[in-house]
Amino acid sequence: MSNEENKNMGYYGRSWGWKCLFIIPLVILAALAIGGIVMLLWNCIMPSLFPTIGLLTYWHAIGLLLLCKILFGGFHRHHGGWRGRRRMHMAWKEKWMGMSDEEKAKFKEEWKNRCQPRC
Repeated sequence: MSNEENKNMGYYGRSWGWKCLFIIPLVILAALAIGGIVMLLWNCIMPSLFPTIGLLTYWHAIGLLLLCKILFGGFHRHHGGWRGRRRMHMAWKEKWMGMSDEEKAKFKEEWKNRCQPRC
């Protein structure tokens, strides 16, 4: 395999299998630790605020964490963090710079119509 092919393989290159051996256990340990933290926080705070609420078991804390993730966080994939946002910003900037004045005016008008409140 040439150097150019190695460079193009990027994140999904040959070492992905070795990364899985370390990443998967770390993700599992982090989930277990976060479940324990949720349980401890719940049991320290909620029973004193609401006397009718009992203590939370570890598996109830994991279930509560999963429920909150589904309701409030979703299961979307993050695309590269700030690097992904920067790449997207740069792509839009290049696209904008390549537009003619008429295309820019049309684009602004379309977004103005999209952002108006609907009554």
